[in-house]
Amino acid sequence: MSGHSKWNNIQGRKNAQDAKRGKIFQKLSREIYMAAKNGGGDPDANPSLRLVMDKAKAANMPNDNVNRAIKKATSATDGANYEEVTYEGYGPGGVAILVETLTDNRNRTATNVRLAFDRNGGNLGETGSVSYMFDRKGYIAIARVNLAVTEDEMLDAVLEAGGEDLVTSDDVFEIYTAPEDFTAVKEYLEDRYTLAHAELTRVPQTTVGLTEDQKEKFDHLVEKLEDDDDVSEVYSSIEE
Repeated sequence: MSGHSKWNNIQGRKNAQDAKRGKIFQKLSREIYMAAKNGGGDPDANPSLRLVMDKAKAANMPNDNVNRAIKKATSATDGANYEEVTYEGYGPGGVAILVETLTDNRNRTATNVRLAFDRNGGNLGETGSVSYMFDRKGYIAIARVNLAVTEDEMLDAVLEAGGEDLVTSDDVFEIYTAPEDFTAVKEYLEDRYTLAHAELTRVPQTTVGLTEDQKEKFDHLVEKLEDDDDVSEVYSSIEE
């Protein structure tokens, strides 16, 4: 994994999301709802809820929205029924794509995801067709601006915390962990540094480079997928 960097991709995604903040809040509300529904409304006792609440905070989601989603999930009278469904396929140039969704209507979501692939140079595949190409990882980014820490010092901290890998660039330290170690590593590092980003993610084992024309089509496909209200995350094997 050494040499693999997600930071530029994350920054680009954040800039795009800033332009459609209302839709992002709607999706985060669903994720908060599901986490609280499955594990309870106390983030101290529910790591999944705490993680998505951190995600909501990073997106500047109002606390009222967060609390409303938790209250709805823990209400005895709530009848909503969401489920997590993952779709797999290929984009332009043979880029592997994983689409994670949170839906209350499988038929609607499947139709929309298939249309997005079909109309933008992709092909929706069967379950298992590309998921084996991705590893589940914890990801933490620490900005290097005004941070008087050397790469060796950060590596020592990462290893002490139980992290797996450190990728260093001029702008950021990027730390990867096993999924089961993510929370412990995150808590260790955030006690010592300011975290710029932290998430559970999927990291491609190999990446695919695209031509300018293929990249344009790929970006359009991902945009259409992310615009869908049911889509939570889109992962790909594109070379970043």
